[in-house]
Amino acid sequence: MTFTPIRFSHNDKNKALFFAELRKRVDGYFKENNISKHYNTQMVIKTIVLLSAYILPFIALLVFQPSFGMALLLWSVIGLALAGIGMSVMHDANHGAYSSSSKTNYWLGHSLNLLGGSVFNWKLQHNILHHTYTNVAGVDDDIDDKLVMRFSPHTRVKWFHKFQVVYAFLFYGILTLYWALLKDFIQFNRYTKDGVNKSSKAENRKILLRIILSKIVYFSIFMVLPLAVLKMPVGQYVLGYLLMQFIAGLVLTVIFQLAHTVEKTTHPLPDENFTIENNWAIHQMNTTVNFSRKNKFISWYVGGLNFQVEHHLFPTICHVHYPQISHIVKTTAEEFGVPYLENESFTDALRSHVNTLIRFGKLPSINEALA
Repeated sequence: MTFTPIRFSHNDKNKALFFAELRKRVDGYFKENNISKHYNTQMVIKTIVLLSAYILPFIALLVFQPSFGMALLLWSVIGLALAGIGMSVMHDANHGAYSSSSKTNYWLGHSLNLLGGSVFNWKLQHNILHHTYTNVAGVDDDIDDKLVMRFSPHTRVKWFHKFQVVYAFLFYGILTLYWALLKDFIQFNRYTKDGVNKSSKAENRKILLRIILSKIVYFSIFMVLPLAVLKMPVGQYVLGYLLMQFIAGLVLTVIFQLAHTVEKTTHPLPDENFTIENNWAIHQMNTTVNFSRKNKFISWYVGGLNFQVEHHLFPTICHVHYPQISHIVKTTAEEFGVPYLENESFTDALRSHVNTLIRFGKLPSINEALA
């Protein structure tokens, strides 16, 4: 299947003016306060804390080879730090939001390699497909059905989907392990075939080689060095590694799902002319939900991904600024009659996600041709 770009409608002139006015006000906020849209001291400190929480416990595991209980604790810290790096550092950097320096963004963006992932594939999946065509079935790779999971009302319902709320969170926990082992190769092949990857054959050979080399380095550090060189106990080490992967995968997947696979979001489909009924900004407002905006710890740890509305509208602004500009976004949305979707707490958002999993597990396919 060849990728076909989707257009957005501009029929509603009032709503078309919404984003122009919003962008003007947000730009005004940064100019009036004489601050950069990129990192600040808080962001630098967070980066150091998260990278240290990932690297130092791993070094401690290799050097001191602690008891099994202490090792599991260290692996848990690594897993939490890994998720934090993905949400707070890698994410901003690969959007070009961390810094005004492309080199800084490039190197920090490659913190994705810490979980064995490929920046090239991630940018295609996330920056292009997800951020442009949010919640559009068959295009937004982030909400496509995964093996035994159904995330859209427009795909075929299978008998086991009625149980997905039971096994969903176990499935979420294998995300980063699947990413490190298989996902990049599957995505690279698919994106090349369907035209999302527009690189030449020569460029793709180099890209694929870099992906392979990054995997070799990753598994050499995490498997060959500890088990073959340092002779650490295989069973205990592998169990700890899997615990780290499960924690990171669970956190990353849940936080993402709370923004898009919840009760208030829509899942629009393009018409026969490959056009979505709303303009891009209104589409983002209809398909994205905030949560826990007032919870400072959550905002710090998840890298502002609880401010997904602001992130989808302004992905090149560093997330440390989202709490401030969220007031501008909400006020402007209310003035223009545009929905500003949010759940007050993490618990509310999680409950809404669970309810959506249940609904999608039972809901008949809207596209009967797919059934």
